[in-house]
Amino acid sequence: MDTGKHQLEQLFAQLGLDNDVTAIKVFLARHWLEPQQALADAPFWSVAQADFLRQALASDAEWAEAVDELAALLSQK
Repeated sequence: MDTGKHQLEQLFAQLGLDNDVTAIKVFLARHWLEPQQALADAPFWSVAQADFLRQALASDAEWAEAVDELAALLSQK
């Protein structure tokens, strides 16, 4: 069981996305959430990515903090 604190970079890697600082900044500039849209419901995720995000939040998994951070960043548009 992975009990370490996951950072945003690790979340991006877990989602199969480029996870260097520049790639994350580009992703955040190109994607956003509509008002009241749940992170996992955004159209830019694959089915597997959306399922992972839902499960991370539903189970209050170790990933939940990083998932919440990503949602907050994508909601700042």
